[in-house]
Amino acid sequence: MTHRWPLLLGIALASAAIFAGMQAGADHTEQWQLAARWTALAGLPLFVIAYSASSLGRLAPGPVTRTIWRDRRWWGLGFAASHTIHLYALVTFIQLGSEPPRSFVSLIPGGLGYLTLFAMALTSNNAAMRALGKNWKRLHTFGIHYLWLIYTLAFGKRLMGPGATPEAKFAFILLLAALGLRIAVWLKGRSRSAVPA
Repeated sequence: MTHRWPLLLGIALASAAIFAGMQAGADHTEQWQLAARWTALAGLPLFVIAYSASSLGRLAPGPVTRTIWRDRRWWGLGFAASHTIHLYALVTFIQLGSEPPRSFVSLIPGGLGYLTLFAMALTSNNAAMRALGKNWKRLHTFGIHYLWLIYTLAFGKRLMGPGATPEAKFAFILLLAALGLRIAVWLKGRSRSAVPA
């Protein structure tokens, strides 16, 4: 149970974001709009930690980074829980009809993101690892990078419009920094393999 606290943290952060939206919004529509926006931000730190855990462990080995790396499954599950609450807030906001209806095609990238997220969450256990074999690694490698892409594009899109917020800018930079850590580990591995034995 000790290692599972990131899961509870994800639920707590997203629930707090829902509560904050309900308090800050001027009407029912704005309340759920803010809840959807803030639950997306609430899940960001958990996702970045899960995405960067192995990179941090390799680039800066130490007690803290080793603990994060060991518990990255729970950071991922915390993000999955948080983002499921975000989905509820988003669907509720859309159902209020305050935005133009979205086409089916426009829903495919995000829908695939949620299918991937749920598939990763359901297979985040040792039994699934054994059952899936090499396909487990394929699923989780594809999934974590696809979720990074969807998250980054979502915040990047917000930066293009007139309503760009400091939070969106910070999120976009943080996600790029997380990718930078991954690239640094990859380059470090390539340089080591290039050294003659």
